[in-house]
Amino acid sequence: MSQLSQSAVMAALSKVMDPELHQDLVSLGMVKSVAVQGQAVAIEITLTTPACPLRATIEAEVRSALEPLGADRIDLRFGANVRQAAKSDLPGVKHVVAVGSGKGGVGKSAVSANLAIALSALGASVGLLDADIYGPSIAQMMGLPEAKIVANAERKMVPLERFGIRFLSMANLVPPGQALVWRGPMLHTAVRQFLNDAAWGELDYLLVDLPPGTGDVQLSLSQATEVRGAVVVTTPQDVALIDAARAVDMFHKSHVPLLGMVENMSYFLAPDTGRRYEIFGHGGGRAEAERLKIFFLGEIPLDPALRESGDGGEPLVWSQPEHPTARALREVARALAGRISVETMHLLPMV
Repeated sequence: MSQLSQSAVMAALSKVMDPELHQDLVSLGMVKSVAVQGQAVAIEITLTTPACPLRATIEAEVRSALEPLGADRIDLRFGANVRQAAKSDLPGVKHVVAVGSGKGGVGKSAVSANLAIALSALGASVGLLDADIYGPSIAQMMGLPEAKIVANAERKMVPLERFGIRFLSMANLVPPGQALVWRGPMLHTAVRQFLNDAAWGELDYLLVDLPPGTGDVQLSLSQATEVRGAVVVTTPQDVALIDAARAVDMFHKSHVPLLGMVENMSYFLAPDTGRRYEIFGHGGGRAEAERLKIFFLGEIPLDPALRESGDGGEPLVWSQPEHPTARALREVARALAGRISVETMHLLPMV
């Protein structure tokens, strides 16, 4: 049996392709270190996101590539470094991700909160901005509806923090129940202040929970900062899909890349019988994503536990991480992280 060498290991790894980025691990700079001792090899691979959806696939292909070299022990470790295409105009924030919908009532805020916590639990640093100025709900879902936002010594708003998520919401700046009767310019100012006058710190992802529709806040966000991409949340029925298509068109016109579509309330599983009911239909989100030529991120069932956990201030992926709906949300989070990596790599110079 020939002696293992670092060059032979690197040559083998240069034939292992990242399934999403379609380049090999070596040219992508993902092989951080290789150490060879006798017939044992230790490798550290740096993924482009800690929420990498295809980590298991990459691991299997690395091991398969090294087997012909005769390694009798392969110590494979994974790290992660969320890359960004250019320096952000928000210091410390690598990617701003908009979460929108064409209409209300599709569960967009619940999806936003749970995706943020899921990404954090998978190892990313995450912030959540509640940009639904008129109807903020993130503070309630994060369990801090009565907390007040304060400023630091630099006169920057200090985001509240819970479940490992830094977040800001208008609900934490105004008295409970007070309606904001603001015109467009005031909304624009509020969005800019939430982005630029807040001490967000170092974040891999800042998710922005947008209000329903295609109005002032959506336009203000795209003008105030570079948005890496948008997620559109819909339900399966035709009425929601019509408005989801409008949201997609809005993001296109604002030059915001579409990361994908999520079908919420996709189906209902009866807890007593396990029988599946498609209350709002099923598959409309996937079909619409295919028609619009955007990525489909996944399905989330209609589940009372999702609503109850949000109302109770402990989102499902935190309070019941092994719940089937929490697992579905984590799969959507992984798919989203993968799409952000793909969009970013498209903008980076070839290596």
